[in-house]
Amino acid sequence: MPQKTWTAKRERQYVHIKESLLEQGKPQPLAEEIAARVVNKERAQHGESVEASPSSINDMSAGRRGGLRSHQGPGGRTLLQLRNEARQHGLKGRSAMNKAQLEAALKS
Repeated sequence: MPQKTWTAKRERQYVHIKESLLEQGKPQPLAEEIAARVVNKERAQHGESVEASPSSINDMSAGRRGGLRSHQGPGGRTLLQLRNEARQHGLKGRSAMNKAQLEAALKS
């Protein structure tokens, strides 16, 4: 998925990210998509792209963010995500549960 407008640095960055994701067990198409998105966002933040969305320009860089929004770290999934999952499982009383109760109910 490398672009013709990418510099040699961005090509290397793309390959590095893609290989890292493949080592983590991500499927090839997903790894390519994530790597391309990261590189394009970096390009937008550094003024290398013609068009860029405000969220790409104003957000922190992917390297600095470091998985903060992955919902797998210390904070885990959000309350809304847990409630949606509980709804999909048909869990009764989910709207009255707090985050810890939802996590416990979904584990069992």
